[in-house]
Amino acid sequence: MSRLNLEPLMTFSDGSYLAISTECSKEGDFSCSVYTVVETDDHTDFRNIASHLLSSSTCLTAQEQAYSYTLRLYPRQDFRQSFPVIVPG
Repeated sequence: MSRLNLEPLMTFSDGSYLAISTECSKEGDFSCSVYTVVETDDHTDFRNIASHLLSSSTCLTAQEQAYSYTLRLYPRQDFRQSFPVIVPG
C-alpha cells in the first residue's frame, strides 16, 4: 500500500510545497518519503527529498518522524507551515 498526501505539509514562498508518501511493507512496517511538489496548470512535478528512510511499526509514528525530519531539513521559518495530514493505517 502506498499513499501520497497532497495536502501541503509546508508551503514555500514560491508556491512549491512538501508532501509525504506513506507505504506499508508486507511485514506491516510503515515508511515515509518526503517530496517537494511543484504544480503547474498541466502537470505536477515531484522531487524526492528522503526516500523511505523514516520507518516505524505504526503509520502515525512514521509520519511524525517524517514531519520532524522535515523540520530539521528546513529549520528556517520563511515558509507557511501546515499541520501534517496523518492517514490512519
